[in-house]
Amino acid sequence: MRIRPVATALAGAFLGLSAVVLPGTPAQAAANGHRTVAVAHRGAPTHAPENTLASIDAARRLGDLWVENDVQRTKDGELVILHDNSLARTTDVEQVFPDRKPWNVKDFTLDEIEKLDAGSWFSPEFEGERVPTLEEYMDEVEENGQRLLLELKSPELYPGIELQTLTELRRDGWLDRSHVKRRLIVQSFNADAVRTVHALRPDVKTGFLGTPAVADLPTYAEFCDQINPNYTTVTPGYVEAVHGLKGPHDRRLQLYTWTVDDGAKAVSLARMGADGIISNKADEIRDALETSGG
Repeated sequence: MRIRPVATALAGAFLGLSAVVLPGTPAQAAANGHRTVAVAHRGAPTHAPENTLASIDAARRLGDLWVENDVQRTKDGELVILHDNSLARTTDVEQVFPDRKPWNVKDFTLDEIEKLDAGSWFSPEFEGERVPTLEEYMDEVEENGQRLLLELKSPELYPGIELQTLTELRRDGWLDRSHVKRRLIVQSFNADAVRTVHALRPDVKTGFLGTPAVADLPTYAEFCDQINPNYTTVTPGYVEAVHGLKGPHDRRLQLYTWTVDDGAKAVSLARMGADGIISNKADEIRDALETSGG
């Protein structure tokens, strides 16, 4: 099933909610009331090509419950999973379409993207791996029993992608009470996109990628459940400032930080109070946190 861009006029019907359901925290509480979650960044990118089905399958085998991905839109309006705006780094697009530089996702149809090899650059073992559609990706996450931190990548390039993504999630069964409460977070570097997601589906847990000034945090708390900064900007004082506010679901704001591949650093961030660590080596980070009791 392919999704075409959804008209904004459908938003009213789409938003029919019987109640706003508070999304639960994605971690079991430790004895001290805090446990830091390890999130597999683009799947398991040290074991398989990032943002592919093979990558999230590898994450599952490694025991990673939470995975992170990136959603973009093709020229003909399909939602696909890719991190970079350009296809060049993680596919063979330069060989297949040599005259289409800079090879941006938005300039290619889904049929064209499906012709690309998204695995050989990583290893011959993954030759023929494809760029997945959001639908394919969600089906695999569901099959694996995983949970998803979904990033709207460069939404300013794709007007209406917030509603389109939510519509696809709904069609795939990911906006029912169980999924929304326990298995889904939507984040973006674009605050307007996060605000739009919250307005369209106020029950969905949302995160802002960045480090807003402490003075601006109350504004973000109106539409964000999480503040998700780069780990280099995280300090004990900043964590305290985030945790000192309540988000739109009247729960304490959370802080997930990225991209942390060092176990000792992850433990340090957990001790500061970070609620989540997004990592290319989530299994190693999880082991470090469990060993430290974080």
